[in-house]
This record gives sequence, C-alpha cells and structure tokens, in this order.
Amino acid sequence: MTSVALAFRLRPDSAPSSYVEVSPKRLARRRTRLRRTAVALAEAGWASLKMLMRKAIVVAVVAVLALTGFLVYGRGRGDQAAPGGAAAAGQGGGGRAGGRGGRPPMPVEFATAKRAPLSERVLVVGNLIGAATVQAVPKINGRLATVNVQLGDPVRKGQTIAKVEDREIQEQVRQAEAAYKVGEATIRQRDADLRLAQTNLERNRSLLDRQLLPKQTFDDTDARHQSALAQLDLARAQFEQSKARLDELKINLANTVISSPVDGFVGKRFLDPGASVSPNVPVASVVDIHNVRMVANLVEKDLKRVTAGTRAAVEVDAFPGETFAGRVSRVAPVFDPATRTAEMEIEVPNPGYRLKPGMYARVQLTVSMRPEAVAVPNNAIVHLGGKPGVFVAVAGEGRSGGEAGANGGRQPEPRAQGTGGPAQGAGADRTQGGSPDRVMTAKFLPIEVGIHDGDNVEVVAGLNDGARVITTGAGALKDGDRIVAANADGGGRRRGGGTGTQGAQGGSPRAGDR
Repeated sequence: MTSVALAFRLRPDSAPSSYVEVSPKRLARRRTRLRRTAVALAEAGWASLKMLMRKAIVVAVVAVLALTGFLVYGRGRGDQAAPGGAAAAGQGGGGRAGGRGGRPPMPVEFATAKRAPLSERVLVVGNLIGAATVQAVPKINGRLATVNVQLGDPVRKGQTIAKVEDREIQEQVRQAEAAYKVGEATIRQRDADLRLAQTNLERNRSLLDRQLLPKQTFDDTDARHQSALAQLDLARAQFEQSKARLDELKINLANTVISSPVDGFVGKRFLDPGASVSPNVPVASVVDIHNVRMVANLVEKDLKRVTAGTRAAVEVDAFPGETFAGRVSRVAPVFDPATRTAEMEIEVPNPGYRLKPGMYARVQLTVSMRPEAVAVPNNAIVHLGGKPGVFVAVAGEGRSGGEAGANGGRQPEPRAQGTGGPAQGAGADRTQGGSPDRVMTAKFLPIEVGIHDGDNVEVVAGLNDGARVITTGAGALKDGDRIVAANADGGGRRRGGGTGTQGAQGGSPRAGDR
C-alpha cells in the first residue's frame, strides 16, 4: 500500500525546506485523541454546571424557608403582643405585654399536701422454701418391699413411708432369742452347782474343825466351790453377750422401716418397690410448709434499717393483689465479700398451705413509719441548685387575654408572703390555684424531705398540710415562670372559707401546697 505524503510546515518563519511528511494513520490517531479530549472537557463542564445548579436550588430553598419562618415568628409575636398592648393601654402602660420573653403560660396541675400515715419500705425478691426439707433414707442395705406414700401425701413425724425386706434379719433375731434363753438356763444351772458346792464346803469345814476329815479332802471341796463360782460368772457373761446380740438384731429389724423425719408433705418420691437401697439412696423427700421461708440478700445501705422482727409483706404471682404477713427471723452478721450483701431469712405463716416452696416472691420490709406525716406526691418534688423543693403558684400576673380587658385592665395585687418558720412560713403564703384561665407565677420553695412511700414523699420542714403545690409540669418549671391551671379542680372550685380577694378569685391555695 502506497502512502500519500503530506507536508506540514513546522514554523511559519522556517525555510521552505522545513517540511515533515505525516502518514494518514498517525493523523487519524491525533484526531481521535483530540476528539476524546474535547468530549471529556464537555462532560466536565456539564457536571460542573449541574453542581452549580443544585447548589443554587438548595440556597434558594433555604432562603425561602428562612423567610417563611421569619414571617410566621413575626406574626406570632404580633398576636401575643396584641392582648398585652390592649391591657397596657387600659392601665396606662402598667402591665407586662407577653410575659418573660414572649413565652406563653405553662399549663400545670395542683395537689394538696395532706397529713397521712407513711411508711418506708425496702423491696427484696427471692424464692420461697419450706420451713424444713429433708430426705427419708434407709439405714441398712437391702431391697424395698413396699412404698406407702405418693407424691403430695401428708405425713406425720414417725409415719412409715417404706419398708425394706427383713426375712433374713427376722431369722437372725429368732436365733439370738434362742441363744438368750440358753444363756438364762445356763445361769440357773451354774447357780445350782454353786449352791451345792457351797453346801459341801460348809459341811467339810465342820468336819475338819472336829478333826473328822482330812485336810486334803477339804481342799478338794474348796476347789470345786471356787470352780462353780467361776462357771456362774461365765454363764452370766455369755448371757449378757446373747442379750446384746439380740438387741442389735432388733435394731436392725426396726431399721428396715423408713419413716418420715418431720411433719409435712411428700415433695418427691424417688424409688419404687423392688429397688435396691443403701444409706446413701433417698426414697422420698418430705417438706414442712406449715411455715415458709425466703432467703434474701441485703445491701449495705439497707442492713442498718432491717433487724430481726421487722414486718414483711409478701406478694406472689399466684395470688395477685393479695398480701401475706411475715417477719424477718434472722439477719447474718457478716457480708459476702463477693457480692457485698448479707443474708437474711423471712418467715411467713402458711396455715392454709397456699404458699408453696419454689414460688417467686416480692417482699416489702417496713423499715420506718410516720403516723402523721405531711405528704406530697412524688412528682411535685424538684431539685434546683442541688436542693429539693416544690413549686407553688403565687398571684402577681394579670389575667390572660380577654379577661384582663373585661376587667378594665385591672390586675390583682400580689399576695404577701408569710414570714413564719421553715415549716410554717410556706403554709402561710397565699397562692393562686384558681380558675384554669388565670395566669400566675411559679415560685420555688426549698423543703426538707423525709421518707418515701411509693407515690408520696414526707415533707419534714418547709411546708404545711393543706398547702397546694404544682405536680404535673413541675419538672419543666423555673422560678418565676408564668403558669396556668390545667385542671379545673386543681384549684378552680371556690373555697367556702375564703374572704376578700381570695374569695373573689375562687379560693386561691396557700403557697407551699403540693
């Protein structure tokens, strides 16, 4: 294939002879590279344009949202400022126009501090066990002849549960009884021989004294007497041996009877008649449930409050809503170093046998009691600055909305706070728990709390009974926040004893009430 020579001038100012010949293939490759470069540049430009368009759209959306939010916020502030402005105009500019920073009043609920008996409890959980759980085991080796009880049967102490085969032992007992009788007869025989020897000895001694009997004959008679006495002692010893053997066999015969060691019920039956038994093989398990126990662990902080005799209220899932009375019987004097707890036992009478060993129980131990404590609900207690306290409502804010305008812009005067002691001053304060639409101010009163009893807390100082405190919503309040009663009977009912401004406002509660 012939190539066509193409001439290119390298430089415009070069000599006419400066030309280079390029082949068609090389020229095609250059064109392809140029085309690809142009396509890549075009794609990059289009991607950059798309990214710029996306950014512009996002910026536009954010700007629209910001503008909308600004307009809505401005309109809301204008709506809130309108009633305040009207009230301010009616009062000559004396009222506040929207509360602190435009924040609307927070709806809250009230409760009354009351005197009631309170008791502090410690909750422990565990499984119930019987007062005694023992296993009935045989005392000898053998084969079971009979088993007289079934699972769940009531048994008395000493009642026969099972019996081991005893034919061999009975035969041994009869042999021992025969040997015992032989021993008795031998003793009688030896006793008679001794009496005869004693008579001969006395006769020969008389003859010897009169010199009618030789000395040798007397010595023979004395020896026979001594032999008869020894034979009697031997017979008596053999008789005691036979008697001991008979007593042993009788004990073995009695051990073939397996009896219940305690009063109770058969909790388990392990063997059937015909099974081989030994002293290490239990036949049945007997549990005493006249009283049930629960073994629980006490942590260090509760140990000082729980002592032997502490009352206990036991609840089980088998009898919901029912409580069984018990008491702490024992408390261990040492702690387990692994768990840092001390073991205690709680005894519960079980006359109807309703509580069963193995039940999961929850026990509340009454560790402290207050018969006449000032109690407030748990949700009324808040902590500000690390100090416990309650919020009360005090007058001082104008009525909300149209009520202020209907009153001609008049606002009630703030109530004077009492100046009594820690437990009396708060009760003397007059608070507002009036109609649900009355705007009031929340005031924080520090108190001293005592024991806790479920949903109620004892107030030791800082509050009187009869005071009304804020419950629902108290956790979100700050001192000085505006509030409004959310429940009509949280203070909306008129008090018969109220006078003056208090009666007109429907019975405003006292400051410091829960």
